[in-house]
Amino acid sequence: MKPMGPIPAPFAGQSGELHIGGKPMSHWIAEAGATPLFVYDSALLSRRVTDLRMAMPERLSIHYAIKANPYGPLLTHMAGLVDGFDIASGGELAMAREAGMPAGRISFAGPGKDDGELEAAIATGVTLNLESEGEMRRALAIAERLGRAPRLAIRVNPDFDLKGSGMKMGGGAKPFGIDAARVPPLVREIVGSGADWRGFHIFAGSQALSAEAVIETQAQTLALAARLAEDAGEALPHCNLGGGFGIPYFPGDTPLDIAAVGQALAEAFGSLPAVLQNTDFAIELGRWLVGEAGVYLTRVIDVKESHGETFLVTDGGLHHQLAASGNFGTVVRRNYPVALAGRMDGEPWDEAQSVVGRLCTPIDRLAEKVALPRAEAGDVIAVFCAGAYGASASPAAFLGHGPAQEMLI
Repeated sequence: MKPMGPIPAPFAGQSGELHIGGKPMSHWIAEAGATPLFVYDSALLSRRVTDLRMAMPERLSIHYAIKANPYGPLLTHMAGLVDGFDIASGGELAMAREAGMPAGRISFAGPGKDDGELEAAIATGVTLNLESEGEMRRALAIAERLGRAPRLAIRVNPDFDLKGSGMKMGGGAKPFGIDAARVPPLVREIVGSGADWRGFHIFAGSQALSAEAVIETQAQTLALAARLAEDAGEALPHCNLGGGFGIPYFPGDTPLDIAAVGQALAEAFGSLPAVLQNTDFAIELGRWLVGEAGVYLTRVIDVKESHGETFLVTDGGLHHQLAASGNFGTVVRRNYPVALAGRMDGEPWDEAQSVVGRLCTPIDRLAEKVALPRAEAGDVIAVFCAGAYGASASPAAFLGHGPAQEMLI
């Protein structure tokens, strides 16, 4: 047997059939008409934002990084909860506007913005987080042609990274942001151009579960922002401190202590240097806000044995849940939390079962040699932590099976 990650608290401890949003999973499958199906619980999304606001200092704005989950109804719901959206493409800009987020509360990062995206952002009035000197000059030229004063910030490539993070976004050579040492003269150039100077975006890493690591990174980020603003000789209107808050996916993972993070940040805000006294601060979070609110439901088509190992072949797979298959930034494959959704409290079978997808590739495994009740064709497997980097981060067109359905309840 191989261990699984912890089932998220809202679903852990359930008996009998899995309930999502107060109703059995079979109800949602019947409403959707079929599996595979992603179900996102709006009440859990709202509770997550409320919990975060209670833990963080009042001065801190909360932004949602929509790359985590851009499903339209979910975006509309989140637009009413958070203070802003962070986007990374022209397509996401259109989604953010469709969801009702005002342009002045959208910021646009990403190292490869083309001229069309820059023009759309400037014309719409969103904040561009510049990732290179070349991008800055293209943006200024486009703004001059449009007769607009662009809203420009600088994404800084910091001299540090977020310790223990799943993906390191700062420190050393990176395609993201502008190296810290090159930032001050660019700030002066932006201000001198007449652009609307919007400050810094400093993102050091993602998927951290250590409060100590997040606290240390936020302290380093504040110190770097102060130093760069002082070196540039310009006030800092806004500073995006990045995110990096992780959720427990794998065996041994424990939830991030956001109360400790919030307390440390409040103390840091209480002793800011003069150059940051009037700065507005924000954090941008994706998976922490939406990841645990989603469940992926996939039905067992066949149960087969090969060389003494039992395989539960489902109607889903990595084309919907690439991350759960271990093929989305994971070096060593480990099991997401999964369950037999019709028998949440069922006694595990004394033989391991592997949950696989329907694709013709050996990497299409949703769970490997796990302890589940003995499954039969027709049973439904629930894959948890499916609210982030699921449907939109997976190759839905692979082998032509098509995308999974999605539902916000």
